[in-house]
Amino acid sequence: MSDSFDVLWLSASPVLQRFDRPVVEYLSRYMRIAHWEYQQTKDEGSSIDQAVDLVSEFLESYDRPVHLAGHGMGGAIALSYARRFGQKVRSLTLLAVASQPANTWHAHYYFQRQLFSISREQILASSARSLFGNQPPHTTKKLVAALDKDLEQSPSPHSLFKLVYLPKGGVSMPMMICGCKTDPIVNSPALYEWLNWFKPEDDLWECPQGYHFFHYFYPQQVGEQILGFWQRQNAYLVETSALSFSTSAS
Repeated sequence: MSDSFDVLWLSASPVLQRFDRPVVEYLSRYMRIAHWEYQQTKDEGSSIDQAVDLVSEFLESYDRPVHLAGHGMGGAIALSYARRFGQKVRSLTLLAVASQPANTWHAHYYFQRQLFSISREQILASSARSLFGNQPPHTTKKLVAALDKDLEQSPSPHSLFKLVYLPKGGVSMPMMICGCKTDPIVNSPALYEWLNWFKPEDDLWECPQGYHFFHYFYPQQVGEQILGFWQRQNAYLVETSALSFSTSAS
């Protein structure tokens, strides 16, 4: 792999990855970031495991661990990859990922379809308000169309017939969990349950406002928190390397 980078940002949705751009652009001022995007054809099956295999192929020839990050389903893919290929990951940053990683907006959509006798369009409109807050009608219409496409394109394991659960637990590398106090999908209890698996070097932070896509509405505020976490991990790596060299020399 010729292009050098420090961070790999995972996006599971071609249509929703636009909401990652503001914070990725902010972080790119300070770190070298590569962006990985999941895509599939209409006739191609999809799953989180398949997405993890594709990330593995992408990083197979990369010669050093990277900071891995992702929002929502992209974060769930990052988490699954980190558990399988821990030696390739320097740190893991998850945005809007619940302690039950399968608890995405897709799960909430299908749960409502099972529970209520209302149309797909009505639930998508309700989902748009939950994910982004109240928006002008023309904006809501565009968001509904984007969510509709995401249901088809994302590697979500959920369907009208079955809601799937993924393994809970932590990871071996340093981890940062970012959420939002006004996110109805990954609410504070779902976020703070991560503390059950935290290590001393792990971190949890909540954005005061911004709903599920808080990193889109407040990219600098979110970016500063993530950047501080990465910088602490880099400083720790330098200190550890220096201590190891000093011990070997003596």
